[in-house]
Amino acid sequence: MKQESSANPLNQAIGYRLKQVEALLRVSMDEVLRSVGLTVSQYACLELIAQKSGLSNADLARDAFVSRQSMNLVLRGLQDRGLVQRPSTVERGRSRPTCLTTAGEDVVQRAGVAVAEVEERMAHGLDEGQRQMLLAGLSRCMENLAERPAYGA
Repeated sequence: MKQESSANPLNQAIGYRLKQVEALLRVSMDEVLRSVGLTVSQYACLELIAQKSGLSNADLARDAFVSRQSMNLVLRGLQDRGLVQRPSTVERGRSRPTCLTTAGEDVVQRAGVAVAEVEERMAHGLDEGQRQMLLAGLSRCMENLAERPAYGA
């Protein structure tokens, strides 16, 4: 029986290739982050806080691509290790802004160096123009998908 050829062969599907890269990137990041005692989610959380202190649990969850419940567990673990601080109460609302401790700053700095090395390995062989084109192309893909048009429109 002859197989019909696919309209979108996997070896030519951008989404499939992105997923392959994402999986390999995750494994590589897990490897290097283990040496500083972090998971990818913990690193993402610390890096986000380092870049913008005071983010809420909801902001962190959205930007780290995890659920609010998962982020709560990540934050609790980081707080127990003395890497982040959150007030026990807030004056208004329910949002408890998070900031790094000195120990957290040290860990995220060391982890950031390790992750940058992984990213450099991933992009090895791409010149600056190709890197910028790749970033621009991926940004455009994100914008296109974020528009969420009706199917069949």
